[in-house]
Amino acid sequence: MAGVFLSDSNTEAWSVVHKYLAPALSPKAVRHYTPQMQETAELSFKVFDELDEKEEAWNVYQYMFKMGSTAIGKLALGIDLHHFDSVDAPLHELVVKVGVNLELNKKISTRGDWYSHLPFGEPKQLKDTKNRLGQLIGEAMENAKKDGAEDLPIAEAALKADCIADYLARAIDPDGNKMPEKYRTPATLVAVGAGFVTTASLLSWLVFGLVQYPGNQERLLQELIDYGVHDRTTWTPDLANALPFLDNYIKETQRLHNPSYQPGRTALSDTILPGGYKVPKDSVMIVAIHHIHNNPSVWDDPHKFNPDRWSSDAAKNRPKGSYVPFAAGPRMCIGFNFALQEVRVVLSELIYRYEFTKASEEEVEYDPSFQLIRPMNLFVRAKRRTTWPEKKEDKKVEA
Repeated sequence: MAGVFLSDSNTEAWSVVHKYLAPALSPKAVRHYTPQMQETAELSFKVFDELDEKEEAWNVYQYMFKMGSTAIGKLALGIDLHHFDSVDAPLHELVVKVGVNLELNKKISTRGDWYSHLPFGEPKQLKDTKNRLGQLIGEAMENAKKDGAEDLPIAEAALKADCIADYLARAIDPDGNKMPEKYRTPATLVAVGAGFVTTASLLSWLVFGLVQYPGNQERLLQELIDYGVHDRTTWTPDLANALPFLDNYIKETQRLHNPSYQPGRTALSDTILPGGYKVPKDSVMIVAIHHIHNNPSVWDDPHKFNPDRWSSDAAKNRPKGSYVPFAAGPRMCIGFNFALQEVRVVLSELIYRYEFTKASEEEVEYDPSFQLIRPMNLFVRAKRRTTWPEKKEDKKVEA
């Protein structure tokens, strides 16, 4: 999805952006931002507590959109978007424009290249939206600059920078070069846009699983208790990555309810696929992730939500390419480490504090004109917990 935000999406541009962004979003660097992820979850408590006191249900995606963008605002730009100042706090203009950009891009890209060049209507609106996004990102990057901050090698800058904007301003490659100025704003926009929309959609489906599939919420809570989580826990990457059922639950959600469902790829050469199908060079291929994840020759009872399948030998020895929630190859989602770490911390914080119940019996709907699959009409109640189960096992976290 990063290509949506990269105006110059040729191979050279992508290579430059990937060269500098990848270290900032590596597993080692993501560990650096775990406290900010926990802080994001805790910022939401004020709002969800108030909704609980009023016995009001709320739209999951709307608030997960606020959650994901709040986290990425801190990570990428070092700014507070103030999305949880109150129950009805408005969305920051930056994230509104990102959403509009995604919707317009999907509409325009499905109508042929000629349509994108029209000087009016939706194509012009998309152009204006991208220009405004560039202005907003540029302003935030200027504000993120630290006077007198020293330039650092890429790997060191990724661990010491306050945010990605600060990192891109200071990081130098082995030859002493910084990212070219023309790519800094697009690179930051990739981190912002691709970062929070995907995470918001995934968090929404994870909450959907809590209220749709009986027993999973209770098992997740019990695991937190068994691993010693409490209301004063300081989350670390080691703790977040040590919860096996949480890991299985996230994997199964991504298998059956993956937000990204149609990553596009362009064939670099003539290719013959299994079965004798020829794909000519320069063909645009749309990979149907949902069908891959529901292939009955790979997945037993594929339409059943079963997190325990991930502990089986069949899942562990699955064929390569049969599970690709973040796509694959050099163009796979560059921020998948951050996304997974964030949902582990945020979901755990929410489950420990609240009991979720479904507040509507309507079939879940999604917007086909949007870039991702997200539940548009999922309403839940989040009731503040007053009791917790007893610890059944004493689980230790190995650093």
